[in-house]
Amino acid sequence: MAGRAGNPTRDRPVALVLTRQAVPTLDRSRYAAADGLRRGAYVLSDPPDGEPELILIATGSEVGLIVAAAERLQAQDVAVRCVSMPSWELFDALPQAEREAVLPPSVRARLAVEAGVAQGWHRYVGDAGDVLSVERFGSSAPSNVLLREYGFSVEDVYRRALALTRRAIRYE
Repeated sequence: MAGRAGNPTRDRPVALVLTRQAVPTLDRSRYAAADGLRRGAYVLSDPPDGEPELILIATGSEVGLIVAAAERLQAQDVAVRCVSMPSWELFDALPQAEREAVLPPSVRARLAVEAGVAQGWHRYVGDAGDVLSVERFGSSAPSNVLLREYGFSVEDVYRRALALTRRAIRYE
């Protein structure tokens, strides 16, 4: 299968994953172009001074949630980087310097938002980070109700992220 830019992908599976959820479309004049997905993870946005104190990470439908929470955090003078991470495998295949350019080791306050299990995310958030995830199954309700009940709201992400930044300041 040839990629759009003529990059053949013959050494691994390729998939296009879509959602039926009503997710916001990102304004690419404000946020990085989606071509960064070829690297597995890319910086969607950075604070105006370029030095984040917090990194929010998401993939798929959760990206809109971290972007909205980041706007609220920035209004409170929290320097936030948003990272879209659609593929762990592609990201892990990058050289260490490229991975650290996206997830700098100096920024220990990290929150991954995953409407699935947390398993695997801890290697990206580290020992000072956190994962907002769903660790149970069997609930039945409209998706907006389930997401709210599981804590997937802008307010919930905002509060968890703010707690991480406060914890990081205590340990500096």
